[in-house]
Amino acid sequence: MRTRRFEWGGAGPTAAAIRAWVAESAEPVDVAPIEREVIELGDQAVLDLTARLDAPDAPPKTLVVEPEQAAAALAGLAPELREALDAAAANVRAVAELQRGDPSREVELPQDQTVTVREVPLGAAGIYAPGGRAAYPSSVLMCAIPAQVAGIERIALASPPGADGKLHPLVLAAAALCGIEEIYAMGGAQAIFALAHGTATIASVDLIAGPGNAWVREAKRRVYGTVGIDSLAGPSELMVFAGEDTDPEWAALDLCAQAEHGADSPLVLVAVEEQLLEAVAAATEAAAAARPSVADAPFALIAVPEPGDAADLANAFAPEHLQLFERDAARLAERITTAGCVFAGRYGATAFGDYVAGSNHVLPTGGAGRFSGPLGPAAFRRRIATVEIPAAAAAELAPRMDALARAEGFPVHGESGMIRR
Repeated sequence: MRTRRFEWGGAGPTAAAIRAWVAESAEPVDVAPIEREVIELGDQAVLDLTARLDAPDAPPKTLVVEPEQAAAALAGLAPELREALDAAAANVRAVAELQRGDPSREVELPQDQTVTVREVPLGAAGIYAPGGRAAYPSSVLMCAIPAQVAGIERIALASPPGADGKLHPLVLAAAALCGIEEIYAMGGAQAIFALAHGTATIASVDLIAGPGNAWVREAKRRVYGTVGIDSLAGPSELMVFAGEDTDPEWAALDLCAQAEHGADSPLVLVAVEEQLLEAVAAATEAAAAARPSVADAPFALIAVPEPGDAADLANAFAPEHLQLFERDAARLAERITTAGCVFAGRYGATAFGDYVAGSNHVLPTGGAGRFSGPLGPAAFRRRIATVEIPAAAAAELAPRMDALARAEGFPVHGESGMIRR
């Protein structure tokens, strides 16, 4: 752990200081050359980049992964692993279904014109399941199931192959479980650009969803506008408030669990009691030192005057995950407005949300929780309005529209209404 103590200077300044410290060690990322290469050379660029960055020892000859490979991977899972994957998928689907409520509605206005607003699914979605340090079948479930609940007919999955040039069997198994048949062995920024711009092999999509490293996040930022994106979901984050219901060992393992995602996953520990802050920090550093899978993540410590100040700090920092070790955690959780997901109570480990709780683990990071939230079916749908104006309504509305249009300098707008009187 790279531990640093921050002095309390108010919620906003303290949150800004932590973000600035985390950014200091972030790898500079420039994805523009990769985008140009993918646009100019298409499949060959993606294959070359995949060979160089993901599978140098076994360069893949094709990006396409046949559905039969995924079906075989699912059939080959150990029974306990298949049961776990089924349980996770069922819970994610149940939560996604609850979010699908039909928002379509028709409004009749005083002049007898009607405006109908309805929702329709997007045509195609690209989903990204990360690779590198680990396989992420859970990310396949978290992205594919809400897209299916939203009514998406075409789902294209991209995931980086391992050194052997093949996708991890668990990723393939999750794809088969979700019924995904369009699968590509490609990762990183090049995968995002291929999905956004299309290649000879890959048809472009309408929206790209899924978590990833800084390169994936910056590529998503760059293609936004060409396609939609779910959010800027980058390296994992966790803020823990150690309150009166804290077991230092439990809190330490929760923090270390998120540090397994990599050295760019910031951890923040907040407490009112100085003694408790030090106890959890010491337990975390000891647990990290004893576990090789825990990366050298930045670990910020802050003592706040009151529990309410911890809530204010969380709202200013907008963490991806927030854990509340507090006996009255549900009440404190009501004050949180920007965290991607809040885990209230001592039994609510963030890791449950990563896998089987049913909540989605594709969450806004880097402070993006101020303007976006968890991935759900709504990300894969768009609203469309239909306006019906009968003759009498047109006659009544036209003079008003004409007056406004001429005031804005668009007289022909006014004429197009007045001719209908």
